[in-house]
Amino acid sequence: MIALGLTLLAGMSTSVGALMAFFTKSTNKKLLAGALGLSAGVMLYVSFVDLLPMAFSEISAVYLGKRGEVYATLAFFAGIFLITIIDFLIPESENPHEMQHMDSINELGKVKHEAHLHRTGMMMALAIGIHNFPEGVATFVSSLNGFELALPIVAAIAIHNIPEGVAVSMPIYHATGNRKKAFTMAALSGIAEPIGALFGLFVILPFWTPVVSSLLLAGVAGIMVYISIDELLPSAEGYGFHHITIAGVILGMAVMALSLLLF
Repeated sequence: MIALGLTLLAGMSTSVGALMAFFTKSTNKKLLAGALGLSAGVMLYVSFVDLLPMAFSEISAVYLGKRGEVYATLAFFAGIFLITIIDFLIPESENPHEMQHMDSINELGKVKHEAHLHRTGMMMALAIGIHNFPEGVATFVSSLNGFELALPIVAAIAIHNIPEGVAVSMPIYHATGNRKKAFTMAALSGIAEPIGALFGLFVILPFWTPVVSSLLLAGVAGIMVYISIDELLPSAEGYGFHHITIAGVILGMAVMALSLLLF
């Protein structure tokens, strides 16, 4: 139940993005760049320093020698392959990776073709929903391995979901003038994450073994590395504050390192 609750919290952060789009006149781009960089730092550090070593350790207790490590390594790249396939299946113009920047989103508000704007927002909601499903599985699996590991991952995913909420709500709001509809669609796009957690609960959990656990941990590490490199860092750099982004990455790694040392 705790794992499901944490995943729901991460998914619902798209609603925060929708509220920001409605009630702020300007965007603090420095804060967004730093926050996205921090999320990337947390995900990269926890993937390489905690998740992968944990996966190698668990599977090595079952498969002696290099055999277990080979399986875990393959699972790591399988996670990357899975999220890559999802990216390729979503059209570039409607891919959340391609449309997160506030400037491009705000430009949409100037477009006169309201029907096109409305369709764009609806397709963004669908695309982000598809993209968030494996993140929900990843968050759920991480939560099963301890609250201290899950909390920074949940925070990192929640932060990067906020611009996605903006990406969904702004086109729909400018097309319809209906805040309620725009907010609802942004919130619904985040529900894919707890749905992913439910998939983990009912499909993965019944077959839970040390080997399954280690393979999933390695796969989750692959997913988070891909999200960091393909989505978070380019999005942060897109705001034009390179050094703030890098400072965020380093701070995210330091925070994660400190939390692992303390707990």
